[in-house]
Parts: sequence; structure tokens; C-alpha cells
Amino acid sequence: MTAMPDGGWEPLRLAATAALASAYVPYSKYPVGAAARLADGSIVSGCNVENASYGLTLCAECTMIGAARMNGGGLITEFYCVDGAGEILMPCGRCRQILFEFSTPDTQVMTSSGPRTMDAILPDAFGPDNLK
Repeated sequence: MTAMPDGGWEPLRLAATAALASAYVPYSKYPVGAAARLADGSIVSGCNVENASYGLTLCAECTMIGAARMNGGGLITEFYCVDGAGEILMPCGRCRQILFEFSTPDTQVMTSSGPRTMDAILPDAFGPDNLK
């Protein structure tokens, strides 16, 4: 694992935790915050946004990727997600796929057992290279 710039994981934990304040969770009461460091060193965050039609709910990872794209894009180098108590939260399968699309081969994801690569949390992933 390569050394991380700008304070390691702590800025990501803080950004993910701060994102909880913007979560819209009137149905589940389960706020989620996510943050990622992009290849240029910038940090982007997102929160979950529920909808009365539950299937239309946006996960924190989705709003985070949208924010990243709106601010110039860039690939994720490190990712951190927290629940309402600020505890590390593993992305669901759908979100792992979304993260994979915008990650580098070396992207690290913080898990309850420590940082792991995207390949470790989504082995044999289907991605853009499969569509060439």
C-alpha cells in the first residue's frame, strides 16, 4: 500500500461523518455518509437520500460519485463510508459496482478489518474493459 497524502484516512473519516448531517432519511432513519479522495488529492463526499418510493433511494456512494463528476471527475484512490454512529460501513454490492467504475486498480476501501483493495471487495468485477 502506498502512503496517502493529506493526513491519511482521517480527512476521509471526517468528511464522511460531516456528510451525515445532509442525509435525508425520513423512512429508515439510517443516515450514511461517504467520502473519497480523488487522484488529484481532492476529497468529495455524499449522503444517502431516501424517497417514498424506496427503490428510488440514492445511496451515499451515488451522491458522492455525482458530486465528483460535477466537480471535474477524477478517479477514486481511497474511500470511506460511515453509518449514523460514525462507524465504518461496508458499501452494498450495488455501490461496490458503482465505486469500481470510478476507481483505479490500486484504490483502497476502508473496511472494519482495515483498508482493502477494490479487487478484494468486488472480485472478478465486470467493468468498462468488458465492454470494449
